[in-house]
Amino acid sequence: MDKPRIAFFGLGTMGGGMARRLLGAGYPLSVYNRSREKAEPFAEGGAVIAATPREAAAGSEIVISMVADDQASRGLWLGLDGALAGAKPGTILIESSTLSVGWIRELAESAGAAGCELLDAPVTGSRPQAAAGELSFLVGGSGTALENVRPVLEAMGKAIVHLGPTGSGSLLKLINNFLCGVQAASLAEAMAMVERGGLNRDAAMTILTNGAPGSPLIKTLSARMTGHDYKPPYFMLRLMSKDLAYAAAEGGAHGIESMTATAALKVFQNAVAHGEGDLDLSAVVEQFRTHEGLKL
Repeated sequence: MDKPRIAFFGLGTMGGGMARRLLGAGYPLSVYNRSREKAEPFAEGGAVIAATPREAAAGSEIVISMVADDQASRGLWLGLDGALAGAKPGTILIESSTLSVGWIRELAESAGAAGCELLDAPVTGSRPQAAAGELSFLVGGSGTALENVRPVLEAMGKAIVHLGPTGSGSLLKLINNFLCGVQAASLAEAMAMVERGGLNRDAAMTILTNGAPGSPLIKTLSARMTGHDYKPPYFMLRLMSKDLAYAAAEGGAHGIESMTATAALKVFQNAVAHGEGDLDLSAVVEQFRTHEGLKL
């Protein structure tokens, strides 16, 4: 049985690895990226480079997007050159970006008006997991549509969790990233206390990472923070700032003040203001390393 043609949008840190997994699994692929140079290497693997999202979606049975934020997603899907203008009725759309729940629901309505069906399917994992096909998909939308595209998601991930109706995947992804952002901001402050307090940093971090605070994320970020190892980014700092803002807004929509999300957001916004937005999120610690005379 022939495999369905897939259109894939966004070939950055995560999308690039995901698209390569699809090519490796033998799916016919059309790709679109705002900067064409990122798309050109995929042509060597057999992908067709499209000039617009509309062109990529035309003739495709499944369309997948992995971009930075609501604005980028909106620009891909809507408008004369957007994917919905080219998608034929019956196409299944998969939005894997981390986006606001409000935009996902608006996009689902636009997809339905075009005779298409949307799954919001953001992922957990970062650059290494995307490259290895070990992502976890958090899916909202129709169970029938999910079963139709399950083999495609399985080519990119190790787990697929159907969470409920449209927006469910996006909501849980924001909650997930909110928890990660709070941990990262807390670790940055803790490391600054260790360093400024004159403790043996290696000994202190061994205690913290192997004790009760030592989540897998804390272990990974601690190693990158102590090594000043921020490139290539596993997850861009500015994207965590964006996710915390979306999460805080979503909390507010449910009558939750989101005090910890807001506090962590301020820490990340300050890091972005200091020019660290395109580095790995572990670079959030650097804003605390400006103490005069401190040797790190």
